[in-house]
Amino acid sequence: MKQTALTEKHIQLGAKMVPFAGYNMPVQYEGINAEHATVRNAVGVFDVSHMGEFILKGENALDLIQRVTSNDASKLYDGKIQYSCLPNETGGIVDDLLVYRLDDKTYMLVVNASNIEKDWNWIQKFNTNGVEMHNISDQTSLLAIQGPKAADALQSLTDMDLASMEYYTFKKGTFAGVDNVLVSATGYTGAGGFEIYFENQHADKIWDAIFEAGAEYGIKPIGLGARDTLRLEMGFCLYGNDIDDTTSPMEAGLGWITKFTKPFTNSEALQAQKEAGVNRKLIGFEMIDRGIPRHDYVVVDAEGNTIGKVTSGTQSPSLQKAIGMAYVAKEFAKEGTDIYIDIRNNKVKAKVVKFPFYK
Repeated sequence: MKQTALTEKHIQLGAKMVPFAGYNMPVQYEGINAEHATVRNAVGVFDVSHMGEFILKGENALDLIQRVTSNDASKLYDGKIQYSCLPNETGGIVDDLLVYRLDDKTYMLVVNASNIEKDWNWIQKFNTNGVEMHNISDQTSLLAIQGPKAADALQSLTDMDLASMEYYTFKKGTFAGVDNVLVSATGYTGAGGFEIYFENQHADKIWDAIFEAGAEYGIKPIGLGARDTLRLEMGFCLYGNDIDDTTSPMEAGLGWITKFTKPFTNSEALQAQKEAGVNRKLIGFEMIDRGIPRHDYVVVDAEGNTIGKVTSGTQSPSLQKAIGMAYVAKEFAKEGTDIYIDIRNNKVKAKVVKFPFYK
């Protein structure tokens, strides 16, 4: 099992460690609900160094990105980030990712940990015009500092003006005395904050500096358990649960990152699907009756007919109610519709609600 540069830190802090995407990762420290509340109300730090980073360089870097991703990367400017996906040739999704424009010939792609090799091979397959590709995943550490107090907690460590950074932009500069750190106003929690990329050798120094600077703001380490409940409250898709090789961007509600202003993998079929409409949709639901929905639970109608499947579910710490995401037949996808989750052979009532769950 792989370690991040900070694995020993997590163990020393008493984190419960679990295998995740081939890495030994902290799932929780003091408990998921407490950590969740820390991020919603103050500031928390996630080690997400298991994520993958690729650098694409050269005259044809943008052309390659345009051909393999669904969003229109020509709209990017230096310091701007875009959420996108890699469509496959059969209507599904290879992965979802972030595209960073470092300059007009240099881009960084940030991909999911479990898909690093798969994504690399996929993009390489389309690299017919000599784009220089570097997989820097193993040399790169990534911390997500999330929560309403993130900018205040970090500002003393850098002369980059963090509070003025717009969502989905980034800056490069000196951070905690380390040069060439990339600070990105992104995250997966809906609580605001930053993601910080740097070389592994600086991991301990940067981690310690962040906790020292953030002490007065109640900063705490946060595990992957709370990362999941936080993203679910926002209705953010998790690859492998809510989107995968068999789900189309249109079904997943990702039409907003699917731009038909240029050709890309399977774009004609996806455009036809957009025009014809889809037969199933990814919806959010909250439980009316008691019960917690889990991945792969069956969704049924009032008569007990199968109409879909749960992709993610949890007891929401912020809302104090059970919530979930599911693919259902389109006629059941309208807000307010009653659906039922099959929980241990019991039909448990829920209703379709709009994303995000937490506002």
